[in-house]
Amino acid sequence: MLQHIIPSKTRRKILEFFFHHPGETYYLRKIVREIDEEVNAVKRELDILSEEKLLLKERRLNKIFYSLNKNYTFYDEFTRIFMKTRPVSLVIYKDLPKLGKLRYIAVSCKFPKNLLIKDDEIYFLFVGVVVVAEVEAIMKDAEKMFGKPINYTAMTEDEFVFRKKNNDPFIWRFLKQPKIMLVGSEEDLVK
Repeated sequence: MLQHIIPSKTRRKILEFFFHHPGETYYLRKIVREIDEEVNAVKRELDILSEEKLLLKERRLNKIFYSLNKNYTFYDEFTRIFMKTRPVSLVIYKDLPKLGKLRYIAVSCKFPKNLLIKDDEIYFLFVGVVVVAEVEAIMKDAEKMFGKPINYTAMTEDEFVFRKKNNDPFIWRFLKQPKIMLVGSEEDLVK
């Protein structure tokens, strides 16, 4: 998908790696091992991304460590793009017909940023005719990779519309926060 927009395979892999692990810091050899590319190509791309200020560079003893610059102008936009390449998103896209007839799948921006949520908040919202057992199986697998529980909710479109109209605080708290749409449009979701 992204190969036409970001033609450098190494750069794509580096960006995916960092946006799939926000808040983490890595040195060159670790990045090379994780993305399985040649060291010179990785170094060249890290230099470009550091010069652009998308990655921060920090020298510690004899190693240079790299991390995402969360103040980068397009940080949120890249977060949204690379949420769609995360393993959980790829499984959702692949298994979409098994999940039912979904009108919306929305993800809180807290999920790709690895931010903790309160007990009464969710990371994923599934709206439509939902095969709950299939969604449950995907979320259980995703929890293993994520390393913590993934709060989500599934509801019919009628229930969703009813709860929106009646100013359900649970739904509106989710709708007011930044989100990423895996299925459907955000404009339709919130209207």
